[in-house]
Amino acid sequence: MKFNEDSRVKIPSILHLIKLGYTYLSLKDNSWDLETNIFTDIFYDQLKNINKNLSQKEAEKVFTEVSLSLENEDLGRAFYKKLIDQSGIKLIDFENFDNNTFHVVTELPYEKDEDNFRPDIIILINGMPLVFIEVKKPNNRNGIKDEHDRMQRRFKNKKFRKFINLTQLMVFSNNMQYSDNDTQMLEGAFYSTTNYRKPIFNYFREEETFDLEKLLSPISDETENIVLKDNNLISIKNADEFALNKKPTTATNSIATSLFQKERLKFILQYAFAYVEEENGLEKHVMRYPQIFATKAIENKLENGIKKGIIWHTQGSGKTALAYFNVKHLTHYYQKKNVIPKFYFIVDRIDLLNQAAKEFNARGLIVHKVNSREEFTRDIKSTNVIHNSSGNAEITVVNIQKFKDDPDVIKNNDYNLSVQRVFFLDEVHRSYNPKGSFLANLELADKHSIKIGLTGTPLLGKEYNSKTLFGDYIHKYYYNLSIKDGYTLRLIREEIETKFKLTLQETLEKIKVLEGDADKKKIFAHHKFVEPMLNYIVQDMEQARISMDDTSIGGMVVCDSSDQAKMMFEIFQDKYAVNEEASYFSQAAEDPEHYGNQKLEKSKVKKAQVILHDVGTKQDRNDWVADYKAGNIDLLFVYNMLLTGFDAKRLKKLYIGRKIKSHNLLQTLTRVNRTYKNHKYGFVVDFADIQKEFDKTNQDYFNELQSELGDEMEHYSNLFKSAEEIKKEIEEIKDILFKFDTINAEVFSQQISEINDRTEIRQIAKVLNNSKELYNLIRLSGNFELLEQLDFRKLVILSRMTNDRLALINTKIALETNLETNNILNTALEDVIFAFTKIKQEEMVLADELKDTLQKTREMLGGNFDQKDPVFVSLREELERLFKKKNLSEVTKEEMEANIKALNEIYTKAKKLERENQLLRAKYDYDEKYARIHKRLLEKNPLTDNERKLFEALKGLKTEVDNEILQNAKILENERYVEKMMMRLVINQFKNKQNININATDVKRINNILVKEYINEYNGNVA
Repeated sequence: MKFNEDSRVKIPSILHLIKLGYTYLSLKDNSWDLETNIFTDIFYDQLKNINKNLSQKEAEKVFTEVSLSLENEDLGRAFYKKLIDQSGIKLIDFENFDNNTFHVVTELPYEKDEDNFRPDIIILINGMPLVFIEVKKPNNRNGIKDEHDRMQRRFKNKKFRKFINLTQLMVFSNNMQYSDNDTQMLEGAFYSTTNYRKPIFNYFREEETFDLEKLLSPISDETENIVLKDNNLISIKNADEFALNKKPTTATNSIATSLFQKERLKFILQYAFAYVEEENGLEKHVMRYPQIFATKAIENKLENGIKKGIIWHTQGSGKTALAYFNVKHLTHYYQKKNVIPKFYFIVDRIDLLNQAAKEFNARGLIVHKVNSREEFTRDIKSTNVIHNSSGNAEITVVNIQKFKDDPDVIKNNDYNLSVQRVFFLDEVHRSYNPKGSFLANLELADKHSIKIGLTGTPLLGKEYNSKTLFGDYIHKYYYNLSIKDGYTLRLIREEIETKFKLTLQETLEKIKVLEGDADKKKIFAHHKFVEPMLNYIVQDMEQARISMDDTSIGGMVVCDSSDQAKMMFEIFQDKYAVNEEASYFSQAAEDPEHYGNQKLEKSKVKKAQVILHDVGTKQDRNDWVADYKAGNIDLLFVYNMLLTGFDAKRLKKLYIGRKIKSHNLLQTLTRVNRTYKNHKYGFVVDFADIQKEFDKTNQDYFNELQSELGDEMEHYSNLFKSAEEIKKEIEEIKDILFKFDTINAEVFSQQISEINDRTEIRQIAKVLNNSKELYNLIRLSGNFELLEQLDFRKLVILSRMTNDRLALINTKIALETNLETNNILNTALEDVIFAFTKIKQEEMVLADELKDTLQKTREMLGGNFDQKDPVFVSLREELERLFKKKNLSEVTKEEMEANIKALNEIYTKAKKLERENQLLRAKYDYDEKYARIHKRLLEKNPLTDNERKLFEALKGLKTEVDNEILQNAKILENERYVEKMMMRLVINQFKNKQNININATDVKRINNILVKEYINEYNGNVA
């Protein structure tokens, strides 16, 4: 049979979509418009069906308008407005979604002149190709990275403009489960929307549980045959692999269920897209899966009469974007109830007001700013829902900094019940003191209002905390998952060299001698202290640009005081700043530089800016921040400003010059965790020894996680070979492959996909590759009877799959190590000497990593079906020793890292044991009893050194014993009878059939284990 991506992934996925309610269309029997790929007959019929009294001529006019709108260079924004519009002529009926038609086609050609591509699966709604799915076979070389690259090239091709503008959603899958150690998106199923430059791919981790029996309709043999015949794959119809790949739990089918079941697809098309005006031009964003589930969770709370709560989404996960998507969603939600919503976004600083306003404006919302007590009072008393005359969606952004504790801000007893106020309160870990009056004022202003708190680091404390003030968590998305999903980066803390610390200490002593017992802040702001510190920062920043091979990255220095920030800027201007005009003329006068020198020159830190409330005007500060984000400024010197809510993706080096407390520390550290190009880390350079405070904050964060998630702590070679040589090699192949399913290639693929160890996969690949040579040697030698010993044709398929898995593991290792190698090479190749070096570089570990590691370790051990296995017992004891040593929740960072490392080692061993257990269980038709018996008989005084012989004996024994019990299940009530019956069968299988030399003691031992397993199973116990 054919065994490729079509038979393994594409056809099973098409059949799954049919079960979800889609109708298969053959391209042989249909026609479509070649300019847009819209199936016009379906499109016209549906237009007239949805829009009653629409004539054919009017339908054709709509098609012409749609086609013209797709020519715009706007990523399909004009078309999307038409697509979701429900006020005029509807392209999709969102009010009665079943009123639309849903089709699936395959290999629809996207052609323009000489250029073309054919997506594997295309979903049509009312004849419009709005979704496509690209599939690859599991363990394909380079994963789905090559498909990402191809799609990027296609999207840059203007000839495909209409197709790109029409497409709303894309899925790329190689039908593998997500891997925790895959940082390159090589394994799994990912979704994206269109982009003219580089599409951003997203994981999708389903949070809801589906009743698949209700959701999926059965598919008839006739329908399945139509699909198979149309794709010339009728030969796979009865293959075991095909049956396995049709299961709804495969990666591609799972993401299809999550995204394309009709209710979910309706939600995504209506609410999950945003057109964003970024610095580099227009982008189209799709909701990340945590934003989807948070939005649905908000609706669920409202439906249950709950009017307040907290969204805890880690820093950098897009909380402003979440508020925007909810403005869209809740507007429709309340309109269906004949209520008009009025949206507010509450911040506590002017810079955050400006940033939020910019973010909302970029997404197309009209923004009304409120920055004074009087404005807020007027607005809250007004019954007008919007301030703009165009009727466009609007949000009011309120800065409460100056009046948050004013008792007379709001007095309003005039409630308009047809208006629903919705308050999004940003960063609810600060500024909302219950002893102040803002929260009380908000409650008094409108007791019917909805209050949704947003935070990445909840306020932690015993006196009061975020949850006490704003209600329970509506939805949670933690830092560790955000890193796994690629939305945020890991943090590395760099400790400063002792030599440099001593230099600063000497400087401090000199200043004390000169100025006596001066205030410490004054000393830290003294030029004798600031200059060597600045020298280190500039040199470190330049070295980072070289080692990371990226001159676009920027840095930010968190100063000890505003005076220190000013002094640092003053010294920088005098010592490092380059006059751009003078630099231009000097370069023009010189000969072109050597490439290496040019690169070195580009890495230089030439421009900096201080950002303080008393330096420059508001507009100046806005311009400086914009310049920094655009890459025109290398370094920022700050004190209090920009520590929270400041997003600049290029910021990759954060220099901490003062102690920062509690959640503010986490907020500050996460300034460098935004994804940018191919960077894997954000770097924190620690001048202030923040470790102790980080440990304390991390502990508070851990405790909050523990209370929220439940107390996990309580759970724990000559040309011709002789026939004898060939037989020996055949035996070796059988022994190596013994634990694997070599009958069903799809099961085999899943089994080897669990293996991440290169040595183990190499061993399997070696014997499978040898089998191909052996096949030819057997034929050459004329010993044809030996060909019956193995299914050599099947082994060729298994060999190809194993080589694919090995290649993918090699690719992952190469990509993982490439960054570090490049960093070393980039530094080594430059002729640069630095006065200071870092003595310590370490990843900053957040408490939820310990939590997650503990939970997954406990679950992995808890799921083991053979808890008498010596390896299992050893791992359990190891875990117990770890707990007895010290309470895991009371640890420093170093101890936390050590515990995580120890837990990960236990988890890795437990995972390997579980994989081996499952392989053995599969050999016995998934009978756990015989897997346990097999292992017990190998542990002490093994009966044979040939594991396969033991398997054959036990497998034959299983068949005979099960047949006896099938004839009379009640015999298990008589243990003595069972012992006698089984003893006879044991002797027959082991001694007579398999020629295993066993004595009376051996027979008794086998019999005892066997009887105990069956009796325990009969009584409902575990052996």
